[in-house]
Amino acid sequence: MKTVFAEFIKSAAEPAHYPDENLPEVAFVGRSNVGKSSLINTLVQKKNLAKTSNTPGRTQLINFFKVNDWVFFVDLPGYGFAKVPLSIKKKWGPMVETYLKARRNLKLVIFIFDIRRTPDDDDTSLLEWFRLYGISVLFVLTKVDKLSKTQSNLRKKELEKHLSLSLKMEINPILFSAKTGEGKETIWQEILKLTS
Repeated sequence: MKTVFAEFIKSAAEPAHYPDENLPEVAFVGRSNVGKSSLINTLVQKKNLAKTSNTPGRTQLINFFKVNDWVFFVDLPGYGFAKVPLSIKKKWGPMVETYLKARRNLKLVIFIFDIRRTPDDDDTSLLEWFRLYGISVLFVLTKVDKLSKTQSNLRKKELEKHLSLSLKMEINPILFSAKTGEGKETIWQEILKLTS
């Protein structure tokens, strides 16, 4: 997929501030520091569209990016070990839940995991929530360039088994590297299937 046009549109904390255009939306979710911004930037071929940071928890609002005038990429705040004030953390849950429950334009959630980490109770609880609400989820394992090919494939099998047992459903995660571009075209194919 060749991206011709991608731009940041707005940040929002509540439905009244979401874009009012009737375009399909793809939301990106994952723990802090899993590489959400790097994934978005790689997909649209722009280095700094979504701001990356070495400090977890920098995304504190819901950020909307318009891609090729036909889809919004929606960067949701990361969760987990982000070092941000507790008062802000308490707002994140309701803000994200409101978006996920109420947004009719939402066609797909891309759930991102660092391939080196094992999903915890927060991850599986959120996945159960997606299943409860019938939200389509695409699993992406990031930072595969940090491991050898053999290690990546082994970890993929381990995570497939772990998540499948937790959710009682089969999953097929996509291996992705922002450094090499591995997995980029496969992710675009899945996005196109659900937003066309």
